Amino acid sequence: MAAVLTTISQRLRLLSRLAIALVLCLSLALTACSSSAGGLTGNYVEDTVAVADSLLATLALGADDPGRSEAETQARSLINGYMARYRPRSTVNGLGSFTTMQTALNSLAGHYTNYPNRPVPDALKERISKELKKAETNVVRGA
Repeated sequence: MAAVLTTISQRLRLLSRLAIALVLCLSLALTACSSSAGGLTGNYVEDTVAVADSLLATLALGADDPGRSEAETQARSLINGYMARYRPRSTVNGLGSFTTMQTALNSLAGHYTNYPNRPVPDALKERISKELKKAETNVVRGA
């Protein structure tokens, strides 16, 4: 009887380990398939226009706006997702629209990193807005 219980106990341990391994594999697969890039579609033109519009809206928020902090956090996430998706693509990263966009994103991300509690200065806001609009225009033209 003791041998039977030992065998059953060993099988239960094996099944529980397999179940844990299966759950871990499924959670890893679901995490890898999630859209962690901030809702980017994978279409360079659409994503560039959407990111530029979103960042322009964030820049337009006033310094005393209660949603500014959350908008800046989302903007950082969007910047990181966009750059992670398109910087490694050689078909995209040589385009003028991408280099202009990259310049604007680097400037904005640098400000958010170095001065997290300060609003974007007007001069920087104006320059980034011009670059985002230029990138948006160029990407629609195909440049």
